[in-house]
Amino acid sequence: MVSKFAVAINKAWCKNCGICKGFCPKDVFGITIKKEIFVKPEHECIGCRMCTLRCPDFAVTVTEKGE
Repeated sequence: MVSKFAVAINKAWCKNCGICKGFCPKDVFGITIKKEIFVKPEHECIGCRMCTLRCPDFAVTVTEKGE
């Protein structure tokens, strides 16, 4: 399945708090064994941008592919 949206995490800014994961209605984010946030296959992303609105460090971006 092809995603309409691209989800990226700026690792330099992300403090791995998990807020993005908590607010994502489609569970696009995962947490590694080392407690680091990562983007699962992004095809589930609906582009609501709740993760970008709630991230206290502005570390998550969601863009429509082709922007």
